[in-house]
Amino acid sequence: MERQASAVWNGTLKEGNGTMSAPSGVLKDAQYTWGQRFAEDPGTNPEELIAAAHAGCFSMAFSGKLTTAGFPPERIATTATVTLEKTDAGMSITKIHLSTRAKVPNVSQAVFDEQAESARSGCPVSRLLAPAATITLDATLET
Repeated sequence: MERQASAVWNGTLKEGNGTMSAPSGVLKDAQYTWGQRFAEDPGTNPEELIAAAHAGCFSMAFSGKLTTAGFPPERIATTATVTLEKTDAGMSITKIHLSTRAKVPNVSQAVFDEQAESARSGCPVSRLLAPAATITLDATLET
């Protein structure tokens, strides 16, 4: 299985601009600039898209783990916060914090925590990013 997306950058780093697209159409010529990536200008950027991918991947993996353990979830809501910092190697993603809230009937806190940790370390996006970034998790079981 392969997935793809594309980007076009026009001009210099600080004055230029670019677009990102994906064949599914969910991204179609999404604009991005230096200010959107390294300042606070409104709009998307690669790190935001990595955060979305990680939140989605973790939520699906967590659902799978809980279901396999016999506790199918009603709802899992995850936010991923990506930290981009200047390091000796240059700008780097150094940390990702996953914050999830899940409604899972009849599950114990211990099983919930075990499956959350398993999903944190086991989802494909976590496995990709773990060598480069510290991935932390805050998981809350909703009643």
